[in-house]
Amino acid sequence: MNIFNSRYVLERVAKNTAVHIFLMAAAAACLLPLFWMIRSSLMSNATIFTDQALFPHEFNAGNYATAWVRGNFSVYFLNSVLYTVSVVAGIVMIASLAAFAFSRLRFPGRDVLFYMFVAAMMIPLPGSFVPLFVMMSKLHLTNSPLGYILCMINVGLPLSILLLKTFFDKMPQDLEDAARIDGCSRVQILWHVALPLARPAIAVIVMYNTLNVWNEFILANLLLNDKSLMPLQTGLMAFAGTHQVDYPVLMAGLTITAIPVVAVYVFMQKHIVKELWTGVLVG
Repeated sequence: MNIFNSRYVLERVAKNTAVHIFLMAAAAACLLPLFWMIRSSLMSNATIFTDQALFPHEFNAGNYATAWVRGNFSVYFLNSVLYTVSVVAGIVMIASLAAFAFSRLRFPGRDVLFYMFVAAMMIPLPGSFVPLFVMMSKLHLTNSPLGYILCMINVGLPLSILLLKTFFDKMPQDLEDAARIDGCSRVQILWHVALPLARPAIAVIVMYNTLNVWNEFILANLLLNDKSLMPLQTGLMAFAGTHQVDYPVLMAGLTITAIPVVAVYVFMQKHIVKELWTGVLVG
């Protein structure tokens, strides 16, 4: 019996070791480009190809100031923050109301409307740009932050509604009945009961749409002509075209662009893991 137990323990240790080695290699492969980008942003244009050390011998943090001031990144950065916060907040608000209605209310055409939202996910994103541009032109919302925000909300709604409806469908009916006995209205049930249970789904929606809006480039070029309204990705492309030879300054601009998204991803990832683990313990 001891021989079999020892063999089982050895096989388990070997399997866990192999899995951890693979995961560490995958993590290193993902983090290496980010490390190289940050490393290059702290070097000079004369040493970026000659200094082969893991960490540069001379640090040049002035590249960030150059990118921020000369590249007009302050304006582009604030524009991206405004667009991202507005779009994500609008998507969470509209998607939560729509998903709760599709899940808990009974009204004519409910299934047809829901399947229309699901079918919209099958349309390639560039395929919706022309109708959106025509609609914004007729509404005189081209070259307007409001028009761009409305278009990005439209892009993120189908998947967000689908995710939230799935969570609301799993919500026990007893919780809703208890809230009704306590005198809660539909809106209060959504706010105090449904949304707290759907925090993992909301975290996924926030992550997905933050990445989608922050990295969006094509639609911004179609709708926004004023440089003062451009988001960060559009400004980064113009900056790269101007400073394509000054690689450290370009890497500094890329780092400025990537840091907020990475920070949001890390924060929301912890939130998702915490909520899922709490759900497992409660269940």
